[in-house]
Amino acid sequence: MRWVRRTAAALTVLTAAGSAVAATSAPGPYAAPAPAPALSAATLDARFAAAARDIAGARATAVRAGDAERARALSAFLAPGRRFLAFDPRGDGRAVEVFGDLRRADRIAVVVPGADNALANFDSVKFAGGGARALHRRMVAAEPSARIAVVAWLGYRAPSTLGPDVLRDDRAESGARRLGRFLDGLARVNGKAEVALLCHSYGSVVCAEAAPGLAGVRVDDIALFGSPGTTARSAADLRTPATVWAGRSTGDWIRFVPHVRFAGVGFGPDPVSPGFGAVRFDAGTGPHSGYLKPGSAALRNLALIALGRDSEVARA
Repeated sequence: MRWVRRTAAALTVLTAAGSAVAATSAPGPYAAPAPAPALSAATLDARFAAAARDIAGARATAVRAGDAERARALSAFLAPGRRFLAFDPRGDGRAVEVFGDLRRADRIAVVVPGADNALANFDSVKFAGGGARALHRRMVAAEPSARIAVVAWLGYRAPSTLGPDVLRDDRAESGARRLGRFLDGLARVNGKAEVALLCHSYGSVVCAEAAPGLAGVRVDDIALFGSPGTTARSAADLRTPATVWAGRSTGDWIRFVPHVRFAGVGFGPDPVSPGFGAVRFDAGTGPHSGYLKPGSAALRNLALIALGRDSEVARA
């Protein structure tokens, strides 16, 4: 108990110190996106078109402001064939990209990323967009005839690993509300598809907080990987009929994070611990940012989970 109290106290101090740094952040030059119609099957194409206009406008702003990194990233977003359901350039940014046909898919995987995700690194395989693209390719390779879609859902303000918010669930709470609204819209686009939530790092906190409120959405699987904890004491506390999976690679530094929760700081029990009650899958030997890397054991098993081929998933 003495070790737990000291760890919690240290986390509290880090949070307070980081808050002072975060308060000095200045707003950027980017405007809020234009209002978009509520997500449904009828508005899907209109949403894609609205997001493309917002991306083009933000790219023009980036060029004028001399923000070369943002301009490069947004130029890539505008490449032919890319489709975004939502986009917001303010701050580090938000973006929701679709791979595959949402209307006709029988299986939909939603990748919920963790800390440090931003527009500038969105296309890296280490982050939301690049990882979701790699997952889509792996799913297609594993089952070419399947009707599948993958969504890269950077729909919340992801915290920074070096900032105070990564130690608390405040952003996860707001992210969970946004994720719930998105999944409600996804059900209006395609209410028959089976949905898998693949939740990395801090994204696992977002998914865990969203899980109890997803009764109206057909979520069949929730995979937590590279998780610091979820604030839940067990998989049963997520109050979901979905199969809850958990995996952590042997090279992931997250294993050193103390699994405590005190005064709103920290995230509690380890999802890969036997007592948590999740189905444990083999996540390989890669680093914290390598779960969706092509060729990895983690990507193979996450693709099988997303395809609903549970019996083929290698267990840990």
